[in-house]
Amino acid sequence: MRNQWLRLLLLRCHTPSQPHISQVHHLRSFTSSLLHARAPHAIENPFPLRRPFTSSPELAVEPPKPPTDPAVVVADIFSKPEISNDEIKTDLDVKNVIMTHDLILSVLKIPDINPDVAKRVFNWNLESESAMLSSKSYNMMLGILGGSGFVKEAWELIEIMKKKGYGVKKGAHVRISERFLKDGFSDDVEKLKDLYASGSASQVKNDAGGGISVVSDCLRVAEIIGKEVWGDDVEKQLKELDVEFTSDLVTGVLDNLEMDPNKALIFFRWVEDSSVFDHDKQSYNALARVLGTEDHSHKFWRVIDEMRSGGHLMERKTYNHLFEQFLEKKMITDAVDLYEFAMSGGNKPSVKDCTLLLKKIVVSDELCIDLFQKVVGLFKANGNELTDNILNAVIKSLTSVGRMNECNRILAVMKEAGYIPSGSLQRKIAYKLSSFGETAEALEFMDKMVPSSDYTTWISLVHGFCEQQNLDGAYSGVRKMVGELGASCGGRPLDLLVGTYCQKDRALRAYKIVSKLVNEKGVRPWHSTYKTLTRGLLARKHFEEALDIMSMMKNQGYPPDLDSFVAYLSKKGTAEDAITFTRGVSSKRYAATPVFLRLFEAYLSAGKQSEAHDLLSECPRHIKNDAGVLDLFASKAASAATKAADVAV
Repeated sequence: MRNQWLRLLLLRCHTPSQPHISQVHHLRSFTSSLLHARAPHAIENPFPLRRPFTSSPELAVEPPKPPTDPAVVVADIFSKPEISNDEIKTDLDVKNVIMTHDLILSVLKIPDINPDVAKRVFNWNLESESAMLSSKSYNMMLGILGGSGFVKEAWELIEIMKKKGYGVKKGAHVRISERFLKDGFSDDVEKLKDLYASGSASQVKNDAGGGISVVSDCLRVAEIIGKEVWGDDVEKQLKELDVEFTSDLVTGVLDNLEMDPNKALIFFRWVEDSSVFDHDKQSYNALARVLGTEDHSHKFWRVIDEMRSGGHLMERKTYNHLFEQFLEKKMITDAVDLYEFAMSGGNKPSVKDCTLLLKKIVVSDELCIDLFQKVVGLFKANGNELTDNILNAVIKSLTSVGRMNECNRILAVMKEAGYIPSGSLQRKIAYKLSSFGETAEALEFMDKMVPSSDYTTWISLVHGFCEQQNLDGAYSGVRKMVGELGASCGGRPLDLLVGTYCQKDRALRAYKIVSKLVNEKGVRPWHSTYKTLTRGLLARKHFEEALDIMSMMKNQGYPPDLDSFVAYLSKKGTAEDAITFTRGVSSKRYAATPVFLRLFEAYLSAGKQSEAHDLLSECPRHIKNDAGVLDLFASKAASAATKAADVAV
């Protein structure tokens, strides 16, 4: 027989099924092939602004969250009261969860899952057509309903299962029966028992009337194939069945053999070789869904090539099922090839598919830039435009796996495809790169992607460095910014830099940077920057450097920071320090009388009468003879005498 050798070759890697398993356990109705389109994933604004951009960055760095069981995540989402479908889709996307058949089963397997939550998950997947609901998932849902005492809902679901050709399996039957008996529903127990004994599949007649239904024929054919090793005996039994191998029948058998891809392929070839059926789009799509596993990738692509050569299109439900399966099993190369195949057909993938694929590529064990470039090229070649939303999603994925250092490679590919991020997105990227400690990459990004005049993006860059307390990176950013935009733009970034240095108790280093930028580049720091630096220097007893800062302030028209100096001198300064300060605070030889008054009062209030009198002795004559100064010393002396008298009494 033609191609018999191929079937025998396939049998070599096939492990025979156990022979005494019931038909219900072996078979799944062909209607379980109704795969549904994946729920759309919201990708807008994956890392939104925490507040409008003023003096703070758009973003705050959040620590990576520990991995969570996707089933628990889904259950938590659906347990929220009055949550809309759109909100569900958004939550699933934010948490990077794709609803697949296996994930639905995992949710329904959660011990003691709330029946209402289970119903929401099940019904949402029915309505949104996000993932395939198989006979197994229907039975698990049935067990939850019946086992929780929902009698009416259980029978309603059984009726739906009948129409789909799904039987009630043993596990669901036992669980429901136990609960029905406990609640006293003996009639329902008997009815369920009869249903289970009969195989529970409805015997719906076909359009021609009479004969066995397609569902029943499908079950019979699949049972013969499933319980024995393929050979002449199996082929003989199939021929003797006297069934019509229609498209629906062949597709149903293939779907029922989804757990045994080798036998599905052998059956597919046998039908063709026996001339009992010419394969069409429906049967090719069914086989593609069965073979789309990691272990059968080579066979899958050979069938796909045949499918293309025969002029058969891949159905949307097939593409969605395979796409999700490839991504779930981390078969990224296969997913990209599938995307390419679909892009060449009539049912082209959506923009969200491109976004999802790019996200999965960048979080793979090893980022393959060639695959990323291939997807971008296919996307553009089919008339699509790259957007900020797509890049937002990719950046979020890069961040989640700590790969922001790859951002420039990604951006280079997208730039080559004609895409440049918007100004707001450039600011976010600059902030993320610098806040994640990628100094070289952040500066490279500014050189290659950002217009030199973009002030706000430079600020985001410096703020990110400062947020991470990356002082070298922040200083490099400030210097480059001043070099690109000019000295007049240095106020804000220098304020951020000085504040960070002082927080790190490195005010002396900040002083040297400020001196260099002021004296060599003509930068004009903010008044608040000077005051922050003055306090930081005095806190470490760098008095001379603080005086130099006061001199810079005076030269640039700022008033001196009297509060900081007076507080320092009253605690740690000598009379000589105070005189030096009064000579530097003014353009004249000595400071004005109010400055001396503040110093005297601070010394006397701190209990440093000796230092106060030493300072007074060094003052010019007009200060010594000032009425306010004399009154201050007299009042302090009188107060001290009164206290001494009180103590004596």
